[in-house]
Amino acid sequence: MSKARFRKAALALPGVIEGAHHGHADFRAGKRVFATLGYPDDTWGMVKLTPDQQAVLVDAEPEMFRPVPGAWSKSGSTNVKLAKIDPVTLRSALVMAWRNVAPKSLLASLETR
Repeated sequence: MSKARFRKAALALPGVIEGAHHGHADFRAGKRVFATLGYPDDTWGMVKLTPDQQAVLVDAEPEMFRPVPGAWSKSGSTNVKLAKIDPVTLRSALVMAWRNVAPKSLLASLETR
């Protein structure tokens, strides 16, 4: 998976805009970040999951997912290894993260797709 494909998958979700967060590209639903690229380096992305979602993905696919190092992992921030993840699994993780932060008006738009 390339950074370009991660970006395209994130931007394909309803109402997503790209911005920057701590010097890294980020993806927002409404005003809230649900994913980033390039942390801790260019081989990783990040999705903002719940701690329970994080545990499920890390346990199921440890080559694709890991908790973000440090305190951020406790709130569900999860790194995505770009070289290992496939498009279907990435979309699933992005949708989970997007749903976690999206305003109700955007959530309704995904249901109609």
